[in-house]
Amino acid sequence: MTEQQIMIFAIMLGLFVLLVWGRWRYDVVAFGCLMVAVVAGLVPAAQAFSGFGHPATITVAAVLILSRVLSGSGAIDLLTRLIRPAEHSTSSHVGVLAGLGAVLSTVMNNVGALGILLPMALQSARKAVRSPAKLLMPLSFGSILGGLVTLIGTPPNIIVATFRGELTGQPFKMFDYAPVGLAIALAGLVFITLIGWRLVPERGTSRAAGGDLFDIENYITEVRVPEDNPHIGKTLREIDDLTQDIDAVIMDQIRNDRVHPAAGRKELQAGDVLKIEGAPDEIDKFVSKLGLEIGVETGKTKPPEDATLMEAVVTPGSRLEGRLVGSLRLFARRGITILAVSRQGQPYRGRLRSFRIRPGDVLLLHGETEHLADLVPALGCLPLAERELHFGKRKQGPAVIAIFAAAIAAASLGLVPIQIAFGIAVALLVVSGMLAVRELYDGIDWPVIVLLGSLIPVGGALQSTGATTLIADGLLTVTAGLSASIVLVILMVVTMTLSDILNNAATAVVMAPIAATIAERLGVSADPFLMAIAVAASCAFLTPIGHQNNALILGPGGYRFGDYWRMGLPLEALVIVVAVPVILMVWPL
Repeated sequence: MTEQQIMIFAIMLGLFVLLVWGRWRYDVVAFGCLMVAVVAGLVPAAQAFSGFGHPATITVAAVLILSRVLSGSGAIDLLTRLIRPAEHSTSSHVGVLAGLGAVLSTVMNNVGALGILLPMALQSARKAVRSPAKLLMPLSFGSILGGLVTLIGTPPNIIVATFRGELTGQPFKMFDYAPVGLAIALAGLVFITLIGWRLVPERGTSRAAGGDLFDIENYITEVRVPEDNPHIGKTLREIDDLTQDIDAVIMDQIRNDRVHPAAGRKELQAGDVLKIEGAPDEIDKFVSKLGLEIGVETGKTKPPEDATLMEAVVTPGSRLEGRLVGSLRLFARRGITILAVSRQGQPYRGRLRSFRIRPGDVLLLHGETEHLADLVPALGCLPLAERELHFGKRKQGPAVIAIFAAAIAAASLGLVPIQIAFGIAVALLVVSGMLAVRELYDGIDWPVIVLLGSLIPVGGALQSTGATTLIADGLLTVTAGLSASIVLVILMVVTMTLSDILNNAATAVVMAPIAATIAERLGVSADPFLMAIAVAASCAFLTPIGHQNNALILGPGGYRFGDYWRMGLPLEALVIVVAVPVILMVWPL
């Protein structure tokens, strides 16, 4: 093993450890990894940022933008109308939701497909008096399976296709994934509909009467007593008498940062902070009746009269990720107050300002209705209320779909490379006014772009130093005497395992060169091995951290870390059982 190989292995080991640890965002870790590789001389300084202009990176960015625009078309709205007739039984409810997620994921990024259907799934769970936990995991997994069908459904497909182009001069085309992807998606959807949802623990039932969108009985929030409040001097018992018709309870009284249990004889003073437990509507009634300042971060500013409450889930890569609530000061800067938070379906009971936000957390937000609609998506949160879901400008829907379809046709027929076809489509949408420049940049998942732009040169260093050859030779030594098809199965298992703990795009970047080298050593075609990597990298079903979709449903579904493998493990096994024979039939060795 050479000195350069030792260094690149050390960098990759550090990358894996930091990504699994999760202390820093994956894009920051990946960029740091790139900088270390440049300083170590493994990546030439002139090529350090070549990954950001790489065809795979450009294609992923364009697909994310087009997915955002497509979500505003009327065609999506028509599909979602199929949900209501299926609510009579859990199996049909699950099957229709997962099926819609899969269909949408064939023509748009699977994270975008989930983002569209998640609020509707929560609403339909409430109407059907059914646990959201039974619906959201099947929806997430269904949208992941649908992404396997086309080139644009998921980033690993794009990464593997681009790598094949560099390897053979001919990348995988738009529908080259379809025979394998369709077989896997159909088998997976049947399993999810008939068996899979039964394996998911039920964390509670959505209550039709209560109006909660998911299984959170109450929130716990903090409100401040302003200096001119007419109830100053009254005891907490008197406050209880005033609010006896409101289903909200004072849990603690905080004065000068000291927490005092709510006592009936203790008087209210200006500047006191009251910790209140109740449902969102009851909290709103409590604050309005007593004239309190909503949200302790508001300081001296009272909330606007034209305000509303919104529940929103924090998406991976959100601007709020890793931040303390107390450090945000959202009311002063953006007109939004974080009233309360919940994690995995449970309300947070500590001091709100000390809560560190993670993807999948659910926030109870307060602010002006108009501002919430614009700023919540900008902060990287997904509104969970049907009233906040907007499908865009319906009149422009046919034109948007026509441009999108033309780009797909041009790329499929080989008229222009896919990154050029989608780039032209984005330009046409902007020039025609159907896509605002602000929406253009908001539609890009920048952490994913930074991840790809950083790791593509590092993946090149793995090849240039001979590290991929070393890994491939090691795997071949372990599997000596086994047939190429068995090696293919083992490679899929290894890739799935990595993808369950790493980002799926990062897994594809690392494993594609290794798969190609193994195929070369075995003297067989690289195509079945690359196809296997694309499938396995996307099928991360065991943990909430392997795929953005799984992280997105963590809070609204009230899931725990260990819930995913219950349905995910048999689903991954099914994927391998179905994928390997179909891959070998369509892409023979």
